[in-house]
Amino acid sequence: MAAESRNALNRRLFIGGAATVLTAAALPAAAQQAGTTEMDKPLAGPVRNNISGFRMLNWRDYFDNSKNGVIVADLESRALHYWSEDESVYRLYPSSVPLNEELTRRGHTSVIQKVVNPTWIPTKGELERNPDWPKIVPGGSPENPLGVRALYLDWPAYRIHGTHDTRKIGRRSSNGCVGLYNEHILELFGYAKVGTQVVLI
Repeated sequence: MAAESRNALNRRLFIGGAATVLTAAALPAAAQQAGTTEMDKPLAGPVRNNISGFRMLNWRDYFDNSKNGVIVADLESRALHYWSEDESVYRLYPSSVPLNEELTRRGHTSVIQKVVNPTWIPTKGELERNPDWPKIVPGGSPENPLGVRALYLDWPAYRIHGTHDTRKIGRRSSNGCVGLYNEHILELFGYAKVGTQVVLI
C-alpha cells in the first residue's frame, strides 16, 4: 500500500513537472503572438523589452477602397498593417516609429517609388541634429539606415524601410520614417505597388 502511494505521488510529481516545463516552453511563443520581442542588448541602461501592443484594425476605417493595396502604419502600437487589393493577403509587422511628435507626420499618402538597396542621404534637419553623421551611405552597406528595401512616400524624406539595427524595432527610434525588420520589408516590398495607399495614424 505504501509503495502504491509512493508510485501515485511520483506520477503526480512527474505530470506536474512536465506541465511546468511545457508551460515555460510555450511562453516565448505566446509572448511573440502578443507582439513582445526580447532584446539581447538594450540600447542603454537596464535590460528592457521591446513591446508593441498590437491592436487589430480594419482598413475600411481609413480608406474608401483598397485599390493597389493599403497600408496602415499605427504609430501608437508601433505596428504596420498591410492588406492586398482583393484582401487575400493581410500582414502585420512590428515597426519602429519616430522619436517624438516633432518628427511625426500623420495622415494619408501613397507609395511613389520602390527602391532596392536604397542610398541614404540625411536631411538638412538630421545633419543639424547630428553633425557627425555621414553625408551619404551607399545602398547595400550594413551601416545604411534604410536597410535592404525602401518604399518612398509622396511626402519628401518619408519612407517605409528596413533596418540593419534590429534593436530599433518596437521603439520610438526613427527620424520620421517607419522601419521594419529587413526580412519584413522584403516581404512587404513584394506585395506593395507604386500607388499602394498609406495612412499613418
